[in-house]
Amino acid sequence: ETNFVSDAKYRIKFEIVSTTPLKNISIVIKETFDASSRGMLNIAPASEAEKFRNIIEKNITLMDGNNVIEIIAETQEGIKAISQRTVKVGAAALADASKLDRTDYAILFVTNDYDNWPDLINPVNDGRMIAEELKKTFGFKVETVESGSQSDILKKLREYAEKKYKPLDQVFIFFAGHGQYDQTFGEGFVVTKESLANDEAKTTYLSHNRLRSIVNNIPCDHIFLTMDVCFGGTFDNAVAHRGMEDDVYREASQGEMVTRKLTYKTRRYLTSGGKEYVPDGRPGMNSPFARKFLDAMRSKGGKDGILTLGEINTFVENLKPQPRSGEFGDNAAGSDFIFIAK
Repeated sequence: ETNFVSDAKYRIKFEIVSTTPLKNISIVIKETFDASSRGMLNIAPASEAEKFRNIIEKNITLMDGNNVIEIIAETQEGIKAISQRTVKVGAAALADASKLDRTDYAILFVTNDYDNWPDLINPVNDGRMIAEELKKTFGFKVETVESGSQSDILKKLREYAEKKYKPLDQVFIFFAGHGQYDQTFGEGFVVTKESLANDEAKTTYLSHNRLRSIVNNIPCDHIFLTMDVCFGGTFDNAVAHRGMEDDVYREASQGEMVTRKLTYKTRRYLTSGGKEYVPDGRPGMNSPFARKFLDAMRSKGGKDGILTLGEINTFVENLKPQPRSGEFGDNAAGSDFIFIAK
């Protein structure tokens, strides 16, 4: 794991749990993983209880540039466990957010044509326009699945679940098409190309529960799911509007803001409505939600060139029905997903 900070003073907190008694805990600071130590702190358990469970909080001072923090726990039997984290400090490390070692991916699933449901007008056009903005303005690597079957959707998601990701990589997932809510099951569904109109077992639908689990298990730290479908808000079990966080890093530099926001694991979603139908829009135009989403992208997030979830929310929040937003899966407090203009 890699963190980026401007201040050399850094606070660490960690917990060690052992089934055999601990002898010593060491905090080692190095320039690289293979370099020799440039500072070490040894901590012996102060009580019998701390030999089996120890929570340690320390303030340490790092040097500008690359720092490796190594935690070594040694048992009385001489067995060692090691955990490492890289922390990059200073303006040079944070100079240019767009040049950080990271890649943004996007997958868009958009459906106009259905075998057993009424066809829609705008999802494919919406998807193509959003894909173009993602590539042209923000440098995303984009794939689009148009009028895909449930199998097509799951195969594409599996591809992304099998990819290798770097710590600052992001994945944006977009769905547009029909959605359905089953009152008896108390669950929402994505309607795919071949979904049956009357399927009481819902085996031809993609359930939100399954989608939530699949997306959560994609091994990328930063994922944002957007759904422009009817009943999309039921993706959240609580169907509750929690809103997006304000930009809590306004005073940070651009580079530091980006890396701080991407320090925390992100599992965030935005849907075009709650537990209700949403409009498809007029022929040849975008859906109301897609139009506002495109407006947000074209704003590029203002002067800093970084579009955050909070800023996207200001573009869509006045739509009717009101969009829903929140977190799912393993989301960490303070997380965000960002679109960085090229």
